[in-house]
Amino acid sequence: MDKADIGVIGLAVMGRNLVLNLVDNGFCVSVYNRTTRQERLLQEFLEKEAKQLVDAKKIIGSFDLSSFVINIKQPRRILLMISAGQPIDYVVDELTPLLDKGDIIMDGGNSEQSDTTRRYRVLRNVGLHFMGIGVSGGEEGARHGPSIMPGGSLEGWLHTKDILQAISAKADGKPCCSWIGLDISGNPTSSEGAGHFVKTVHNGIGYADMQLLAEAYHLMRDVLNMDLTEVAEAFDNWNAGNLEWRLLENTAEILRFKDKFGDHLVEKIRDAAAQKGTGKWAVIEAMNAGVPATVINESVSARFVSALKNDRVAASTKLVGPSHQKFDGNLASMVDDIRKAVQASKIILYAQGFMLLQESLPRLFGCYLNCADLAQMWRGGCVIRSTFLDHVKNAFILNPQLKNLLMDEYFINTLADFQMSWRRVIVTAINHGIPAPAFSAALSYYDSFRCPRLPANLLQAQRDFYGAHTFELLEQPGVFHHNDWNQGKPQ
Repeated sequence: MDKADIGVIGLAVMGRNLVLNLVDNGFCVSVYNRTTRQERLLQEFLEKEAKQLVDAKKIIGSFDLSSFVINIKQPRRILLMISAGQPIDYVVDELTPLLDKGDIIMDGGNSEQSDTTRRYRVLRNVGLHFMGIGVSGGEEGARHGPSIMPGGSLEGWLHTKDILQAISAKADGKPCCSWIGLDISGNPTSSEGAGHFVKTVHNGIGYADMQLLAEAYHLMRDVLNMDLTEVAEAFDNWNAGNLEWRLLENTAEILRFKDKFGDHLVEKIRDAAAQKGTGKWAVIEAMNAGVPATVINESVSARFVSALKNDRVAASTKLVGPSHQKFDGNLASMVDDIRKAVQASKIILYAQGFMLLQESLPRLFGCYLNCADLAQMWRGGCVIRSTFLDHVKNAFILNPQLKNLLMDEYFINTLADFQMSWRRVIVTAINHGIPAPAFSAALSYYDSFRCPRLPANLLQAQRDFYGAHTFELLEQPGVFHHNDWNQGKPQ
């Protein structure tokens, strides 16, 4: 029997579909599950889904870890598609004594970057290559081509590149998978937990993308009094224009969906959004880096507020907002204003996200990022894929040293064109008592970033008053002074 090109541990939704994707692309796969329950999953997978493949013989099932390892060609390439945290450590500990130097373990889950860096260092010391790879796209992406963000061992990448790029999504004929981690000269280098860090920021951006559309829907439903079919049609029109965006398309489908009673299902869903924590990780990393990721922050916080459902219902009977007023403006114009507010806020979101990545990779992993390549990786397969990313990619191709997307000519002009619509939308939300935290955070950042003199001089004076933290003068940057603020104080 031929040996497998790659091994996959974990046959839940993502792992199962990645195996099918691998076989579709001509690779032989060794598969394994370690729990009794998952052994049943393996048996069912081999008996049902695998047999539907053109070449089902390319799947080798194993019910013990030793056989699984033996069935893989050397250097062995093993992909873990299991829950993040302790399960990864447990499987890595089981695998390590069965492997030979030069073998490769890849973690395709949503692991925290610090855990990935720790595992990379431990396995490097015993001659094994560890890679943390962000995989985005859900069930459909795993089956037909996800966005893949690989980091960790560069040598591991050289042995897995052909497989990962083959199964990844393609955009404009190019794979949505390239190496995360460059040295100062722009050459690939090992990057510890950088792949999973990029996936964390990707997920944070996804939180905010969703929040922007939720705020647009809220305004259309509760201020413009549009029914959900009309909102879905508006989203379709935006998607057919210059805002082609898979999330927008899918959101329109959600809004249209009706249950067996003929009612819009989304209106029956309890308005309390859960989260797995990666958005929160992105916010924490931004705080650690001193990078304003305000749109992601407000989007994560909006989910926290939504979870206070019972408290909000009680507060709605006590706390007073503006008196109810009917929208008396032009409906079509306001819908277009909301579109522009979404697009403008999206520009701010991605400017903040890419700045976070550019600042954090050197600090955390001692490597750098090709931002144009990353925009290409996100162009297909993943939940945030959109033609908007073509503009991001072009901005970084024109200026690889670009520190902030807001300084790119295309985005400068777009924000100039959209800013008054953006402001009208936020004023309308305020006047009608509709929360718009992501829209508002994005506009506040825009106004702060373009302001040549912020009131932070007063903040620094207050810090010096209470804690003698010193301050710099405009005419003497780099020279720190302390003032006795009580001198001359009236007695």
